[in-house]
Amino acid sequence: MLLRPIVPPCNEAEYKQANDAASGAAAASDNTNVGEDQTMKLEGRVAVVTGAGRNIGEAVARLFAAEGAKVAVVDLDRPRGERTAQAIKSAGGAAELFVTDVAKASEVAALVKAVVARFGRIDILVNNVAVSDNKTILDITEEDWDRVMNVTLKSQFLMSKQVAHQMVAQGAGGNIVNVGSTSGWQGRRRAIAYSAAKGAIANFTRALAVQLAPHNIRVNAIVPNKIGSPVGRDEFDPTRPVENMLKRPGQPDEAAKAILFLVSDDSSFIIGENLFVDGGTMAMDQTS
Repeated sequence: MLLRPIVPPCNEAEYKQANDAASGAAAASDNTNVGEDQTMKLEGRVAVVTGAGRNIGEAVARLFAAEGAKVAVVDLDRPRGERTAQAIKSAGGAAELFVTDVAKASEVAALVKAVVARFGRIDILVNNVAVSDNKTILDITEEDWDRVMNVTLKSQFLMSKQVAHQMVAQGAGGNIVNVGSTSGWQGRRRAIAYSAAKGAIANFTRALAVQLAPHNIRVNAIVPNKIGSPVGRDEFDPTRPVENMLKRPGQPDEAAKAILFLVSDDSSFIIGENLFVDGGTMAMDQTS
């Protein structure tokens, strides 16, 4: 018998209340033109955010811009990406949409060149894009497996490799943050490929940190659990059960703030870490 609290699905009103309470400061920043805050953490930096058209990626892109960064909004879905880029520009920030399939090496190489041509450099990379399979080993196909691995894991390798070369050439260091998942830290009844990909990201982050540390490039990851809408969907799903200490779903702004911390000077002595942003899920007893 599990001793962790099993929280019933919350309705839309409860979700909105939690969202308002958790992200009041970020919501306020959305209503403030970029430049009004004189203590911006990312002033003058250029950030590349993949999967920036929705959920965590969108929240990261908008928060980074509010903190002074020039943001390369990367998404394969043009309407989603345009929505994010336009929101940033409307608030007075700097953003450009780059429609890219980050699972393809040639497109990633072209993306990095285009970002440098547009903004002059790259200081921050957030590897956020992912897709899930929601299947077991008994019913997943090879095509399903390859798609999840390519988008969720291979994209992080391709983006990190190209951006790392650019950062090394610039000679000024940088920051990379990978987005993992608690699915990579525990066995699940479904999503076999997604769980495998996210598990790989945890150690990919450590290895990447070791290899890039000599170049003053800090690499870390966040490990979220059930934040915002499910992978690949725009809408919040009120039927999803929530199992954590805080008894509510996580909000995209909460993940974005954790990523901001990891790319800012506030985390200057943190490297090679997987930071759990999961409401305490993985700290709970899951065996008894």
